[in-house]
Amino acid sequence: MSLYFILLTASGAVPLLLSFDKRLQFYKQWRYVFPSILLVALVYIIFDVNFTNRGIWGFNPEYLSGIYLFSLPLEEILFFVVIPYASIFLHESIREYFPKLELPKNSNKAIILALIAFSVLIAVFNTDKSYTFYILLKLAVALLLALLLSSRIPRSFFITFLVILVPFLIVNGILTGSYIDGEVVWYNNNENLGIRIFTIPVEDFAYAFSMILYNLLLIEQLKKFAKK
Repeated sequence: MSLYFILLTASGAVPLLLSFDKRLQFYKQWRYVFPSILLVALVYIIFDVNFTNRGIWGFNPEYLSGIYLFSLPLEEILFFVVIPYASIFLHESIREYFPKLELPKNSNKAIILALIAFSVLIAVFNTDKSYTFYILLKLAVALLLALLLSSRIPRSFFITFLVILVPFLIVNGILTGSYIDGEVVWYNNNENLGIRIFTIPVEDFAYAFSMILYNLLLIEQLKKFAKK
């Protein structure tokens, strides 16, 4: 079993088992969660394939199973299912136990507008850095979408994401070279800002935030549609 696959198994096993907890009963949300995950994954995988083929990032075969689909390791494709599922589960679990844990409406809007402006500004000044430009624009669009939908999700997600960052730092840290020889995923620093938190490119934080936020917004819309 490859290191990458072991990390995915460890990340997804506990959330999957706890999905049947009597209080959480997260499995009842699967009809919204899995369609959302698959749709968002499709978009991210398309860009992933493109960036891999262009050498913006790549993968160390030493830590992979050797199975590839669409130029991507099988583990990388599973990443877009396992990690969002675990993150959404953690977000919903925190909300279940702390339903009042959210930012005030005005503070939430101010943070969203500030992050949109910051993301667009950084993207505009780094059009030559594909990863930076791509992910910051994607983050800006996700935040703008939340604003246009008048979604309440960011009010709690800004807080729950701080908790999600704990497993993120561990898993993504290992993937980018912490605690191991070499790295599972390598990055072409000519295509990003070159700023790392531990071994993690700073853009990866925006990547994770946007990917989970797109999922949560889509789940919210699917639930609304189901009620009609």
